[in-house]
Amino acid sequence: MANTGSTLLALITGAAIGAGVGLLYAPGSGEETRKKIKKDAEKAQKDLNKRYKETSSNLTEKAKKARTDFETRLEETLSSASYKADDILSAMESKLEELRKQNARLQKDAKSSSSDTSSHVKAGDSAVGGGTTGKAVV
Repeated sequence: MANTGSTLLALITGAAIGAGVGLLYAPGSGEETRKKIKKDAEKAQKDLNKRYKETSSNLTEKAKKARTDFETRLEETLSSASYKADDILSAMESKLEELRKQNARLQKDAKSSSSDTSSHVKAGDSAVGGGTTGKAVV
């Protein structure tokens, strides 16, 4: 882009210097010189228009290419992220299943130890109290 700007500036500067030198050393009459200047100006304008169109076309092509590259990279990144997310979800599901099994074992152990404790307490009550309220009979 900077190269195109430098080229355009050089072209304009050269055209201005050429026109100035042409006026100073013009061998023809004023009318002939004006016709020549008009012809040169039209030629310079056509040249500038041509360069403008080329530059515009190049920039458009570069913008399209940059957009395509960006979209490709974005798609690759999203695809990679999707695969990583799937891997993470699989690992989390495995861990969750493992924790469910561990929880079920702990609940089973808690129930069995709870029933063992309650049966010991009932047996102890009947042995000590003999089924009475614990008041002494006189």
